[in-house]
Amino acid sequence: MSDATPDHSPDEQPAPPQTMDILEIMSLLPHRYPFLLIDRVLEMEPRKRIVAIKNVTFNEPHFQGHFPDYPIMPGVLMVEAIAQAGGALLLAEIPDRDSKLMVFTAIENARFRRPVTPGDQLRIEVTVLNWRTRVVKMGGAITVDGKLVCDATVMCQVIPRVAKQAVAKQIEAPPE
Repeated sequence: MSDATPDHSPDEQPAPPQTMDILEIMSLLPHRYPFLLIDRVLEMEPRKRIVAIKNVTFNEPHFQGHFPDYPIMPGVLMVEAIAQAGGALLLAEIPDRDSKLMVFTAIENARFRRPVTPGDQLRIEVTVLNWRTRVVKMGGAITVDGKLVCDATVMCQVIPRVAKQAVAKQIEAPPE
């Protein structure tokens, strides 16, 4: 019996899934605290899927007001975590990523099924549904302890990043 998969010969096995720590994630995504919403990548199959985790802690700023007596992670932040995991997958494939940004273009069918509270660990699984040159459609699901808490379809697009110098010049330039 061969170790080869039906689409690969023994010498052409697919690469093993990749992992990333927080420093590697930060080298891909422009987000920083308090808006970086993935802590580790457990699995990554380029152009196909990614599995990331986010540890939910009480000291996150949104819990001060959402809600003071019953802290619940806002659903919009869970959808953002799906997009960030997808962004890490997407940006890992772009050679000139330092001059690019990944932005949301659509959110479809977002559902929030259970509350997420401090102490939970989100398992964020994102699968590519359609990958084009600059636009990617992805399906995401978040589970806590094996139970589905959120799912959504997101679309993201890669756009040029405006240089900091150009932004500074625009701010300094008097209106015409």
